[in-house]
Amino acid sequence: MIIDAHAHVNAPPELYAYQAALMSSRGAHGRGSAGVTDAALKEWGERTLATMDGVGTDLQLISPRPFHCGHSMRPAKTVHWWTSAVNDVIARQAALFPGRLAGVAGLPQAYGESAADWAGALEEAVTQLGMVGCVLNPDPSEGTGHVPPLGDPFWYPLYEKLVELDVPALIHSGSCLNDRETYSEHFVTEESIAILTLLNSEVFLRYPTLKIIVAHGGGSVPYQIGRWRAARAHPKLRLGHVLKDESFDDSLRRLWFDTVLHNPGSLELLIKTVGADRCLFGTERPGSGTAPDPVTGHDFDDIRPVVEGFGFLSEAEKAAILAGNAQSLFRLSEAVPSAG
Repeated sequence: MIIDAHAHVNAPPELYAYQAALMSSRGAHGRGSAGVTDAALKEWGERTLATMDGVGTDLQLISPRPFHCGHSMRPAKTVHWWTSAVNDVIARQAALFPGRLAGVAGLPQAYGESAADWAGALEEAVTQLGMVGCVLNPDPSEGTGHVPPLGDPFWYPLYEKLVELDVPALIHSGSCLNDRETYSEHFVTEESIAILTLLNSEVFLRYPTLKIIVAHGGGSVPYQIGRWRAARAHPKLRLGHVLKDESFDDSLRRLWFDTVLHNPGSLELLIKTVGADRCLFGTERPGSGTAPDPVTGHDFDDIRPVVEGFGFLSEAEKAAILAGNAQSLFRLSEAVPSAG
């Protein structure tokens, strides 16, 4: 079995027209309805399955499209209404294709609210909609303001709920509204900051069973790891690190990472750095990587042949990356029996 643990919902334009209406009216006309029919969800879901079948993916975990999360929208109630609509669409589409699609929830992370305001939505998504995890945006300001880093106690109520429900969170920022970086560049920045602040905080001492996946291969951290190894070992710099009694490599293995890198050399370095047991197959396909690589002839996000072609991996390690790790981490045999 091949499980793509990082993908986004393929939904009809009616869903995004609903968001545009909320943004333009600022919620003045009430919550309204997205008006997305099951027939439309089936049509767009079949497009996803065609893409999956083209590269041999059996099950795809779908979440909201990051640049549509709208966490900086005002007023905050529109973020909650929009996120609820997206999660409903994801859950309904997954139900139309049992065993092929499973839902990963968005959180209504309205900028300016507390993490406690989002924990209830996570519980609802998991217990009522059957979601198997959530996406966690480390910067709900979308590049426009200050949000406490993920190692800060600000986030503890959400971590407590993740542990209670025993579901993972995928660190994945949303849009970026400043003019210094694109949203893709913002991903890498926020993922790097997320890793470093988490591993230099008390989070994993307080919540040792917390399941955190970092998207896009961990931002820059696995590729700049020498700097962070040195910082952890330095007799002066290490004094500020809560986890100073373990190596940076050991701390890094408290996290999981997906394979959305689109470059074989980078993926090889990630796996050799963090271990095959900490990597989950993910493609974000269809997405920005769905473009032909002139070197290989495959799309950049056709990552399965890359993993299968790594001679340094055993067959058991390849199977773990391609399915086993996701099955265990997301408890898919319970939520999606056919994935067991």
